[in-house]
Amino acid sequence: MWAPARRVTNVETLRRTWTDRLAVFDLETTGVDPGTCRIVTAHLGVLDGEGHVIGAHDWLLDPGVEIPAEAAAIHGVTTARARAEGMRAHEGVAQLVDAIAHLLSTGVPLVAYNAAYDLTVLDREARRYAVPPLDAPAPVIDPYVIDKALDRYRRGKRTLSVTAAHYGVDLDAAHEASADAIAAGRVALALAGAFPELLAVELPELHARQVGWARDQAASYQAWRRANGSPEFTTSGAWPLR
Repeated sequence: MWAPARRVTNVETLRRTWTDRLAVFDLETTGVDPGTCRIVTAHLGVLDGEGHVIGAHDWLLDPGVEIPAEAAAIHGVTTARARAEGMRAHEGVAQLVDAIAHLLSTGVPLVAYNAAYDLTVLDREARRYAVPPLDAPAPVIDPYVIDKALDRYRRGKRTLSVTAAHYGVDLDAAHEASADAIAAGRVALALAGAFPELLAVELPELHARQVGWARDQAASYQAWRRANGSPEFTTSGAWPLR
């Protein structure tokens, strides 16, 4: 059974801040551009402080457009299946927005790996269907941003699969929304155990730190790309919503 990594010098402080209960969220979509892609599957769950699932809901949507073959090859949902089994996109999007808003309103932080992608997709989908979008979603915990900030010089990729393996978190079905969401939550708990001195803060402070870290990471990447053959390259450091 998986258990989060811990250095327990001030684990009780951590437990009083944000690790007691986490909402976990992930989308699988029709593409990579958060401004234009559509939601195909979604998972929203709740983990306890030990990383155990204590609540979960999954959505399969008919996105209303063809699902490209390359996207279906990643998450396994074809256009035919989405049309046959999926709910209408505007209904699913409305349900998902309402469910996330409810959890955030109760003070439960929302964990999403590379949150700026998933939350931007959800925002654009909500606006597409005239669903009131999430208003400045917070508090959000993004293990992708946190890991890059606190273990800055570790070599290798920072995909969820690679990062989960680094922190001893099992991920047996990558690119399946529920598996990815749960793994992201467990990586967040592992980060809390690995860096207690840096993460034992209240949720508003942790959220604010990630805003700055994401901005700095984007600026660093933009500078690197411009220095390595792409002088016009630009990227957004807006987080958790572009």
